[in-house]
Formats: sequence, C-alpha cells, structure tokens
Amino acid sequence: MSNGGFAERLYALRTGAKLSQEELARAAGVSVRALSDMERGRSRGPQRRTVQALAAALGLDATELRELERAAESGRPRPAARSVNRPENQPAARPAPRHNLELPRDLGDFTARGAALHRLRALAEDLDPGHPPVAVVCGQPGLGKTAFAIHAAHCLAQRFPDGQYAIDLRGMDLQPTPPRDALARLLRALGVADGALPTTTDDRSGMLRSVLRDRRVLLLLDNAADEAQVRPLLPGHGPSLTLVTSRNTLAGLESVHRPELALLRREEAVELLTRVIGPERIQRESQAARDLADLCGRLPLAVRIAAQRLASRPHEHLGKLVTQLAEDTTRLDTLQAGSLQVRAAFSLSYRQLPPPARTLFRRASLAAGPDFSCQSAALLADLPLRQATGCAQDLADAGLLQPHPTADRYRFHDLLRLFAAERLAEEDEPAHITAAENRVNLWTLHRATAAARLFDTEPHPDATPTCDPDPATAPADQEQARIWLEAERAQWLTALDRAQGRGLHQQVIDTAEAMHWFSDRTPHWELWAQVFQWAVNSARTLGSRRDEAVHLNYLAWAYSMCLYDHASALATAQDALGAARESGDQLQVGWALGYAAGALHRLGRTEESITRLQEAAHHLNHQTGAPSRLAELTVLNTLGQHMRQVGRAREALTIHRRSEAICRAGVPGKPPELIGLYLAVTRQHIGNDLAALHRWNDAEDPLRYALTHFEAARMPAWSEPARLDLGIVLHRLTRHHEAHTTLTTAHDALVRLNNPRQVEAANELHELNALNEVFDIAGRSTDSDGSVTRPPNRSRLR
Repeated sequence: MSNGGFAERLYALRTGAKLSQEELARAAGVSVRALSDMERGRSRGPQRRTVQALAAALGLDATELRELERAAESGRPRPAARSVNRPENQPAARPAPRHNLELPRDLGDFTARGAALHRLRALAEDLDPGHPPVAVVCGQPGLGKTAFAIHAAHCLAQRFPDGQYAIDLRGMDLQPTPPRDALARLLRALGVADGALPTTTDDRSGMLRSVLRDRRVLLLLDNAADEAQVRPLLPGHGPSLTLVTSRNTLAGLESVHRPELALLRREEAVELLTRVIGPERIQRESQAARDLADLCGRLPLAVRIAAQRLASRPHEHLGKLVTQLAEDTTRLDTLQAGSLQVRAAFSLSYRQLPPPARTLFRRASLAAGPDFSCQSAALLADLPLRQATGCAQDLADAGLLQPHPTADRYRFHDLLRLFAAERLAEEDEPAHITAAENRVNLWTLHRATAAARLFDTEPHPDATPTCDPDPATAPADQEQARIWLEAERAQWLTALDRAQGRGLHQQVIDTAEAMHWFSDRTPHWELWAQVFQWAVNSARTLGSRRDEAVHLNYLAWAYSMCLYDHASALATAQDALGAARESGDQLQVGWALGYAAGALHRLGRTEESITRLQEAAHHLNHQTGAPSRLAELTVLNTLGQHMRQVGRAREALTIHRRSEAICRAGVPGKPPELIGLYLAVTRQHIGNDLAALHRWNDAEDPLRYALTHFEAARMPAWSEPARLDLGIVLHRLTRHHEAHTTLTTAHDALVRLNNPRQVEAANELHELNALNEVFDIAGRSTDSDGSVTRPPNRSRLR
C-alpha cells in the first residue's frame, strides 16, 4: 500500500479494486461527491464511521483498515470551513467536541410509519445540494413526532458521513431557545471555536450556511416553536438534510417537505403493544389488545404508555386495563406510566394558547356530535364569529383540533376532548357552562327550524313564524339547508332534547313540525322517531290533543319507514285516530286511517289494510279544502298499490289513473311544484301497475318520468326505488346491459339509504347475471315498502 496521505491511499485502494467512484460510493453508503472530495484531498480527515464503511466496501483486512484509519486521523483536526463573516486575521476554528448534539437513543421497538420513512429515504437518495431539503414533521401532541424523527435520523445516518446533529429548540417552554443560542451550539458542534463565533444572529446563520456548504450532514431540529426560530438554522446550499419537528404546522416555512404522521391503525397499535409486552400476552387476550388500542385513540404516546404500564406489571391482564380505560372520567389518570403522561403532553400545548383560544378549546368540548362548526364554537365561547374562526384555526395549527378536509368544521381527538372537558370543569363556573349550552341550543333550534321550513311547499297557517337567528349566514335555498341540517344533525337533535328538558314545549313542537318537511327526504335517519316522540310528549304536556294527533301520525310514519317497527306504527296510528277524533280534526282522522292501513299491510294483513284505506278515502272525499284533496290523493295511491300487490292490478291501474287526472287538473291554492311531486308518485305507481300486467313497453315511460322528476328534486330516498322499478322493467325487456347499469346504481344507493328494497335489488341483479330463468312479474311482489310513502310536507304523496 502507498505510504501517502489518506487521499492517495483511498484512490489506490479503489483503483486496485477496479471500482468506479459511483460503485464504491454506492457500496459504502456515501455520496459520490463526498468520495470525490476525499480522493482530491478536500476532505482529509473523514469520520471513523465513514472510513470503516469504505473499508468494508473495499474488502480490507484488519491491518489495512488500521492503516487507512491512521491516514484519516492524520488529516484531523480539520479547520473550519471558511466563512464570509470571519475577519481575515481570524485564525481557523479548531474542531470542538460534538457529543452534546449526538442523536438521542433510537427506540428498539419503534413501530409503523413506513410510508413517511420511505419519503425521507427518497429525499436523502435524490438530494440536490443546490436545494438542501427540509422536512417538517408536525401534528397533535402525542403523535410520536420526535420518536419518528430520531428513528429516521438513525436509519439515514450512513448517508450523512459528515455527522448527524440533534438540538432541542424547547418550543413548548415559556422561553424557547433563541435562534442565536441554537446557532452557537450547532457551530461549536461543527468545529467552530468559541472565539470565531460571530455576535449577531444573522452572522451566525451565514456562518452555518458556509460551514455546511461542503458537508453531508443531517440536522435534527426538534420541538420548534415557530418559523422565526427555525429559518436561521436552515442550510442554504450543500448535501444536507434537515428534519424539523413541531407541534405547530410551521405553515410559513417555504419549500419544505411534510411527511404525514397519522394516528396508528388499529393493527399498528396492537403491533406496538406486542413489541413492548411480548406476543404471548397479546395472543392470550387478542380482543382486549384491540380494545386497548381503540381506547387509547390509537395515539402513539397513549398506546406506549399503556404498553409500558403492562410491561411493568407482567402478571396483570390486558382486560383489567381495558376496564380502567373505559371510564371516561379517569382515562387520562390511567394513561400514565412513570414520567410518561398523556395529560402532561396535552398541557404543554394548552398553556401556550392565548386566553380566547383556551376558552374556545374548553367550551368546544360541549358541542354535540363528532365535529362542530365555527358558529357553534363561537356561541359556546361567547366570541364573535370571526374571532372564533381564527382561534379554531390556531388550535388546528397547534394540533389540538383536527380540521375537516372539505367543510369549515373541526373535531377533537377522543383523548383531547376528555382533556378539554377536564379543563372546562376546572376553569369554568357552572353558571357559565349552563349559559353557553343554552346559548348554542336556542340559536341552533331557531336555525334548524328556519332551515327545515325551506322544504315546506304547503305552509301551515297556524305555524309560529320563525326567523333565522343570523340572516347573513342563513341557508339561502333547500340545498344549503340540507347541507346545514345534515352537518348539524347531532347538535340540533341534542338541542331539541334539552329544550324539552327545560320545558320549552312549544319550541319542541314548532321545530318538529318544521322538520316534518325535511324528514321525507331522509327516511333512512332513525332519529325521526325520537324527534316526533318528543313532540308528542310536549303536546301532551301542553294539553293540545290536536298537536298530539299530528305528531302521533308523524311518529307512526317514522315507526314504519325509519325503524320498520310496524306493530308500533299500528298502535301509534290508532292513538292518533283517537286524538284526532277527540280534537275534531278530520284531516288528521284521514291520515291516521291511512297510516294504520300502511302498518296493517306491512304486517301481512292486506285485506284489512284495503278496507281501512277505503274508509280513509271515503272520509277524506267528504272533507273540503286543499289539504284534504292532497291527503285523498295519497290514500288513493296507496290503495291502488295494495290492490296491485294482491293481484288486482287492473283495479289498481284504474285508481291510479283517477289520481293522475286529479293531479293534472290541479288543486286550487297549491303550487305546481307540489302537485308535480304527486304526479311523479302517481306515475311511478302506474308504471308498476302496467308492469304487473306484463305491459313492459308501456311501463317504461311513466317510470322514467318519476325517476327524472325525483332526481331533479334531489330526493334519493324517492328516486332510487323508482330506479329499481325501472331496472326490473328493463330486465323484462331483455335490455340486459342497460338493466344491469340501472339495477347496480339502484342497489348501491339503496344500501347507502338502508332501504329494505336493497335485498330485492340484489336478487334482481343476481337473477340478471345468472340469466337462467324468465322473470314472472305476476308472481313477484313489487311492494314499495322501502320507498317513501309521504311527501316533504304534511300531505303525504304515497
């Protein structure tokens, strides 16, 4: 071997092994540029780890390794890289000990995060010295940001032979590390003597960029407070990689990569438990392990704490800890193991918040449902909407709230909600909490009532006028109202419950009455039975038999169409009939007879249902007024449907043609849009009558008419049963491709709507796919039990 310096020895060894620079760099895990610098003498004293990696790649024996190491040692200490900020007469800085910025210990049981690690490896492999990459790892407290960054740094260490440096910026302290001090620590670790350190932050930042220009270094800037703290610490050029962790998003940092850390999947959380406490205990209580992962919210810190507790108690069953964690009021107390505490991690972020954001964080825990709007948060915190919106965004940036991906809504992680509720009980007066709840509940009920009435095509003359509490942000049309009512479903349902508890019975009745219009469009919501039961209770408390009859009828509908509890529907309709007769409301008498008939039919008592419908039709025919005519239309349509289903399709068609004539003549005082819905329902029945008579070609047109009308009205609970009826007809017409597309669309939608006719659609598809038998429509029920049997207003269409 040559007796020259390190550069000559390395060059001789590489060429003797007949390796190119690229081949040796790849085998040793160093960059081609770093290897070139060593052979040219620009890097005369590489680290021992780098020398050992090169020796292993070259296949050197122990003696050759020692000689190469001595050659490298002779090149040390290396003078600090020249800096544009160092005076000309300033002596070169001597290397300083760097042990104080060594990477922290990696976790031997580190679990998951494969996708994020892969992204960082890709950054390191395809590193552009002209634009040294910066990766920001952010997220909620307890997500394992620091553990991930440390693990990643250890995994990538061989790719950065000029050093890996970690510094805690103490971003959660009351006084985070100033950039000037952090720069001094980094520069000393990189070999700059104390006497060579510039005075100002800008000059130190410039020196850091100069020092790192030619070094392949990995920097870990842990626990950053904000962008201003981080920017001076970032390299400008050179083959370096910087990892930054922060509880804040650091959204102002430009041109950074953001590997995403999500909550663990359940199987990943169980894997972490397994690595800490061993597979035997997990296998013995596999379900308890899964429950444990869920109770920890799949938050890495919480899962690790649970695992550490179990590891320190080797004879304790997982089920015992599951039972302890199942208690919401003590879950955060349980999630601690020595110095590890979930509550402490949350507190670090909470105490950084300004007072308004703290208030909103605490009070938002009172919101009902899985997420909440800024409007609800503003009402709970008693803040202007604009200020509350800003606070919610700040909480999301701090990882304390999770923003909805498409809507202006937020949600808590389960454990953070418990923490917020704790802080609420500790810091807020009970009277303030009650006032906040009352404020949001009353506002929500008024908004919900006004929004639901946008669906009312037949306003009731006795309805109490309802104005939206904030006209500037009120839904302007039915689509906006639908979006709001669906998004705030849990909030207004809770508000309605609490209103009854507070004795606001007229408000309960008014809101339920308004919701009646909207409920027709969402019969798959099981909550309607509860809504109308509350209204019945309030009507009874107020002694209003007429309101009781109205809402008992609505409740009978909900039992049949939402809960499919037809026995309860029949009993409720009978109660409605009694209340209607006692109050003298003949319209409600007709509806009660109709609802009882529907329940009887679904209980298999079809002849009784037909008799009851004939009674209802006769009763309504003798009443005056448009509401009675609309009710009569509905009863006639239902009567014809029941006749068709017992094989009397010709009689059914005659009845439905009568309904069609009434619709085309119009009902005085009623808007064309409402009558158009009745006509669409009637034409769907006519199509099914014709299908039952095997008049397939004639059946197609009225079914398409109904489907088109319901789709235009955005009424999926009505359009999808009609689509199924059309698909059946297309199947009988042997238009198999069109039938398959139509039936598939209908089936998927009916499943989403939890409509019982999904079974019929599935059978029809199976039969179509099999193509092994001829469909006999006369022997098949076209029962529309799963289809909507009432309109989006008091006058049910079906």
